[in-house]
Amino acid sequence: MPLAVWVLGLSIFALGTSEFMITGLLPGMAADLGVTIPDAGLLISAFAVGMVVGAPVLAVATLKLPRRATLLGLLTVFAAAHVVGATGTGYPLLFATRVVSALACAGFWAVAAAATVSMVSAEQRGRALAVLVGGLTVANVVGVPAGTFLGQHAGWRSAFWAVAALTLVAAVGVLLSVPRTAENAAPPRIAEELKVFRRNRLWLALGVIALLQAMVFATFSYLAPLLVEVAGLPESAVPVVLALFGGGAMIGIFTGGKLADAHPFATLYGSLGIAVAALVALAFASDPVVAVTAVLVLGAAGFAANPALNVRAYAVAGGSSTLVGASTTSAFNVGNTVGPWLGGTTISAGLGFSSVAWVSVGLGAAALAALTFALSLHHSDRRTAITPRARAPHRRP
Repeated sequence: MPLAVWVLGLSIFALGTSEFMITGLLPGMAADLGVTIPDAGLLISAFAVGMVVGAPVLAVATLKLPRRATLLGLLTVFAAAHVVGATGTGYPLLFATRVVSALACAGFWAVAAAATVSMVSAEQRGRALAVLVGGLTVANVVGVPAGTFLGQHAGWRSAFWAVAALTLVAAVGVLLSVPRTAENAAPPRIAEELKVFRRNRLWLALGVIALLQAMVFATFSYLAPLLVEVAGLPESAVPVVLALFGGGAMIGIFTGGKLADAHPFATLYGSLGIAVAALVALAFASDPVVAVTAVLVLGAAGFAANPALNVRAYAVAGGSSTLVGASTTSAFNVGNTVGPWLGGTTISAGLGFSSVAWVSVGLGAAALAALTFALSLHHSDRRTAITPRARAPHRRP
């Protein structure tokens, strides 16, 4: 595996820490900003909306630019947005900085994914993308709990300062490590890149990504109040449980990465089934041990699907374009947007924090239906490809 792939994965660590640390900071941020917890939760959705919009827009805008220079520029903008967020006052300004940060993060994800895929063989894509997404799992294991700890002891703004510093370190790593071989050999044409979106199977693959991601984040976004108010954990235990979620995610992402190249559908079905079982357990959990175990399993199963989701999107697209990476980034963040919004809606309706787990179960059922349809199309394609070859010997010369 090229060293640059690992460096890009480590860069994602800084970005991923910012994306998800809000989960552990929700109570303190809501109190400081004078808003409700569901309103504070919209900061997660704001980031996700920025990712949805930013991935394709920035992918097109930077398509002909050198990839390394683009990555460095986006990291710089990301760091600057966090400095503004840490020093600013008021909910509207913080909301705006989350959108700007998300735009930069989306662009980085899209370009980094394209660079990663271009540096490895087709047989290594699942493992290489697992390394890239692995930066996100490390963020959940280390960054998010650390950000939560900082927020509880030094205020949520200290976590934003820490992310800004991490991002600058990541920029130095990209500058020193990403080779020119990761650049585009020839400037791609936008029209050529857009042709892949004529394929209905690509849109179906993106839909499965969005549903699975929404399933996980409808619950994950409100884990802190769910664990404290329903399961009875002390607030001081939340960083530890988030670290366990991240630990499960790390196990899942690398296990899924090893299985995704050879068994994408089996990996998706297995991870989806286990995740739904964990969500049902979490919905009924009033015992701390059951709740913590369910969170660990949810992290492992939810993230085990990610490499297979990416591999499936690239397979049906038939290429490694920047726009394919941008589309998968957008799809993941459609889920990140819809999930917290749906969860917050049920909480605001007075259904309690446990309701978010049932929202996730419903989204999991929808993902299962979409995945089954995709599998039926996949088998149909294989039969179509095999039949002509089987009949070929009987044709007349």
